[in-house]
Amino acid sequence: MVGYINKIESMGLVDGPGIRTVIFMQGCNLRCIFCHNPESWNKNINEKYTPIELVNKIKRFKPYYGRDGGVTFSGGEPLVQTEFLIETCKLLKEEGINICLDTAGVGCTNYEILDYVDLIILDIKHITKEGYKYITGLELDEFNTFLSEVIKRNKKLWLRQVIVPGINDNIEYINKLKEYTKVIPNVLKKELLPYHTMGVSKYKGLNIPYRLLNVDSMDKLKCEELEKIWNN
Repeated sequence: MVGYINKIESMGLVDGPGIRTVIFMQGCNLRCIFCHNPESWNKNINEKYTPIELVNKIKRFKPYYGRDGGVTFSGGEPLVQTEFLIETCKLLKEEGINICLDTAGVGCTNYEILDYVDLIILDIKHITKEGYKYITGLELDEFNTFLSEVIKRNKKLWLRQVIVPGINDNIEYINKLKEYTKVIPNVLKKELLPYHTMGVSKYKGLNIPYRLLNVDSMDKLKCEELEKIWNN
């Protein structure tokens, strides 16, 4: 069994609590209109590791983790490689390493993976069926199933959503988001991420049409104000 990895960041500071090794995995079923990593969509061979090889690499950074740090699996969408993740996480748990899963909740083939995860950073694309389909190209059902499994297992959560000008950068949407998320238990943190255009050049290089070509980056101060509404 091997896993396909896009890149490994040794000292991540924003992808979960503490200092973390961030594993950006290849493959994603979503085609989000604001995605800035289109090179990670296909599960091609960039680097590949067996679970033991990857854990041995992660263990090198264990002295830096302290009390709060650990490893975060991100992407792409890490759940596209669920079986590889399960085997890797089993080994990480034997080493006493904290595990965070940064996911959009799509692509899971075995919910056993949730038994090994300490924290889930859940990316909310949109809260309505129509909005979700427009942004991702997929139906909302699989996300809802994943969230139900997370709640059933009483997992700790960080919630995140990208805010895009002209789509969800308004108080009306944020109030609906607030209503939607207030019933989700164990939410430790809620963040709004401002849309940016740093990935546009990647689309040109890959000859992929960019669907938000005429949309400016989200104003960070406005995003912060909307985040306050969500959190209050």
